[in-house]
Amino acid sequence: MNFMKKNWRGMGFCLTIAIIAWLLGKQFPIIGGPVFGILLGMVITLFLKDKTTLESGIKFTSKKILQYAVVLLGFGLNLNVILKTGAESLPIIISTITTSLVVAFILSKVFHIPSKISTLVGVGSSICGGSAIAATAPVIEADDEEVAQAISVIFFFNVLAALIFPYFGSLIGFAHSSGEAFGIFAGTAVNDTSSVTACAATWDNMWNLGSQTLDKAVTVKLTRTLAIIPITLVLSFIQANNSKKENANDSTFKFSKVFPFFILFFLGASVITTVATNFGVSASVFSPIKELSKFFIIWAMTAIGLNTNIIKLIKTGGKPLLLGFCCWCGITTVTLFMQHILGIW
Repeated sequence: MNFMKKNWRGMGFCLTIAIIAWLLGKQFPIIGGPVFGILLGMVITLFLKDKTTLESGIKFTSKKILQYAVVLLGFGLNLNVILKTGAESLPIIISTITTSLVVAFILSKVFHIPSKISTLVGVGSSICGGSAIAATAPVIEADDEEVAQAISVIFFFNVLAALIFPYFGSLIGFAHSSGEAFGIFAGTAVNDTSSVTACAATWDNMWNLGSQTLDKAVTVKLTRTLAIIPITLVLSFIQANNSKKENANDSTFKFSKVFPFFILFFLGASVITTVATNFGVSASVFSPIKELSKFFIIWAMTAIGLNTNIIKLIKTGGKPLLLGFCCWCGITTVTLFMQHILGIW
């Protein structure tokens, strides 16, 4: 009862904005609900004179609702199907993820970019945009402004990729008679699902390929999404170990208190979906949970937007944007190189 009394105003306020963002995301899928959520939150907070009564609920939404969203996201991952159909693209996926993370790490040192922002941009660029950032942010204890910064960078290059990649693909000679090569390219070089879908569907429409490209791109994209599991687990152990070192002289310190167990729940949800579908349960049973996870991400992103200073974000956005551009170029180059080596393009 005390929990609701303390948090209902802030949570309800975020929920109202999230519903509007969700509806806008349905109308403009290339932008997506999470981006609308952050943008609306950042604009609305400029006009809020006093957030005292909302503060607790906004904080709960940005932290806990985000973790619940990640757990529910696991129900959308059938490990068997993805690994079986996406195996061909696995070498490309591993190469692009490695490239993005290495580029992010090196440039964070060269340009003195905060490590948490560089991690979020690197992970978001290489895996699945907003979902990867949502899963990683609580693990590395990134604050709301760092999350907003990373989401903004990823969104910019998402839209850019969706608009120019179909024409770029035609320019460099991807086959027009099949959606195979461009589907793999779109699934590995574009990060957010909405932009992957837009990019692949444009190619199908350009060359009358039905849904060949779209089917391939989405399968490759889902295979990439699996990388959230090992990466967040590794980051969890690194973060927990760092906390342990920082509290080496604290006799009350416990590893279990700092380890983000919601990642294990996320993994458990993926296993439940995989086992259930193996026993004949239709994948459509888990669709509502998957949709709910997407809405929870939008809900959390509105809270993050409300806690973000848009003026500060614009002033400090240059270096993260450069980092995002370098990751994007690195991923695109490595994708094309690996496809050429494997004889796909």
